[in-house]
Amino acid sequence: MTTNARTVLKVELRPLVGSRFQPTGFPDLGAAEFDSGDGRALLVESAQSMANRLEAATWDDARADQAEALAGLPYVKVVDGSGAFLSSSRLEAHRLASAYVMSGTIDGVKGEDWMRGRLGLQAGRPLDHRAVARACFALDPVSLVHGVFFARKAWPWQPKIARAVTSFIEAYDVRPAVSGGVKRDVVINEAKDGATAEGYGTVPHHRVEYTAGRITAYFAIDHSQVRSYGLSKAGTALLTALIDYEIGSLLDGGLRLRTACDLDIVAVLGERPDTADAAGRVAKLLGECGDELAPVTTVTWTGRAKG
Repeated sequence: MTTNARTVLKVELRPLVGSRFQPTGFPDLGAAEFDSGDGRALLVESAQSMANRLEAATWDDARADQAEALAGLPYVKVVDGSGAFLSSSRLEAHRLASAYVMSGTIDGVKGEDWMRGRLGLQAGRPLDHRAVARACFALDPVSLVHGVFFARKAWPWQPKIARAVTSFIEAYDVRPAVSGGVKRDVVINEAKDGATAEGYGTVPHHRVEYTAGRITAYFAIDHSQVRSYGLSKAGTALLTALIDYEIGSLLDGGLRLRTACDLDIVAVLGERPDTADAAGRVAKLLGECGDELAPVTTVTWTGRAKG
């Protein structure tokens, strides 16, 4: 479903092998079950996790660099004092607001001060949301797709950009599938005197997976928010192409969320993005809005400061 304000994509899924699957778990909660109009339901993958998975489509772990199809797109790279790669704005939970960026240095300037200057924040002046968006776009356009929050108490403002894409996976008509297993020790069979804590002994354990009548992944793209950034026509189109590239790459690569949660696509309700087409659009649009984009920014991080 696509409107001028939103595009919603629904992807029907099923376990690739068998009928059981393992949902995401939360501390002190376990699997997130809830009641729905379709009976007992389950959160298979959260919006936060899906944002990370979509963003990971732009990154090549083997190269410690962004995907070759996106070459030329800016991002922030974090290195140590010797220049060895540590992280990037594509890998950090807070993206451009990462602690490694804020406490590192850029051309000899502390990252926090450097970033505040790039965002144009001034005491006694209103927060210019479009200026903040343009600054984030210049440093890493992907940060405008998945959001960023600069929670800096020392700043006159704490700019926040919400996700432009929200995705999650739910299962309906779910039932627990309880099983068990044993960690077997062929040398020391008894688990006593602290042996278990040290990894010795034969220890039985239980396991809870689920079956479902239906599993659905949802993707909602907020076009109104993307337009609100006030970028050029080419810049806005570049963000849309990036979103299509991420969703297409994620679906093409398979949804192996965990060892016991490997999902296969049954049907796509809506227009499935073409990854190759999206990559071609990104390459073309990079040339058209090059003046709005900075080169890759390198931050040097040498360790935590005391306190």
